[in-house]
Amino acid sequence: MLSMMYLLSILGLASVAVSAPNAVKRAQTVYLAGDSTMAKASGATQGWGEYLKYSLSLSVSNKAIGGRSSRSYTVEGRFQAIVDIVQPNDIVVIEFGHNDGGGLSTDNGRSVCPGAGSETCTSTYNGQTVTVLTYPAYLINAGKALVAKGAKVIISSPTPNNPWESGTFSYTPSRFTTYSKSAAGQIGSNAMFIDHGQYTANIFQTLGKTKVDSFFPNDHTHMSPAGADTVNRAFVKAVLCAGGGFLNGFIKNSTNSVEGTCI
Repeated sequence: MLSMMYLLSILGLASVAVSAPNAVKRAQTVYLAGDSTMAKASGATQGWGEYLKYSLSLSVSNKAIGGRSSRSYTVEGRFQAIVDIVQPNDIVVIEFGHNDGGGLSTDNGRSVCPGAGSETCTSTYNGQTVTVLTYPAYLINAGKALVAKGAKVIISSPTPNNPWESGTFSYTPSRFTTYSKSAAGQIGSNAMFIDHGQYTANIFQTLGKTKVDSFFPNDHTHMSPAGADTVNRAFVKAVLCAGGGFLNGFIKNSTNSVEGTCI
């Protein structure tokens, strides 16, 4: 009887082994959602997202698109496209703000409804009546959909325009920084806020006017490759100073190896 039970046990294990799918350990992917300051570019300018792969041991997929806002990125289905492919423990960095301002009197398809919460606006875009949400609402909706798929979300404040363009250094965080922090908090424990704008501004202040002016070859928003690389390092510094967050253990740099100070 004992030998028969042993045989049945062995056969049962063999059956499980044959029927079980091959277990493949999968590395996490970092997805980037943002505008031209993050997106891949060419020529005299580049987005900072193109340099993040050199600072991480994880694969980075840059889904940022120039000219987009939190609203247009949503309406075009770009957030949904990331939701559709994201897998548990993937990390999504979201950074908008440069194209979200302006008014809705002449709707460009990018401006968001003013407000810090669930306010809505009715607008006319391309001859159609549309409902426009606030900046935090677009981020919260996207963040919660990503988290529902098991992803982790990093909401990042927008990078600054050239803070030296007036001749002296001047940086004041926009309302989108406050909104970004609020959105991360409302998404929950699987989201974190990184003040990328302030860390970038601090490094720009230390570098001085001549150096920073060279980072903006065409206008006060879009950066040269060297500038974009510096802005990437500011992001990495901010994450390191936050203890690494969801990227803890995957950042190649040490805190002290990246310029700037923790705030």
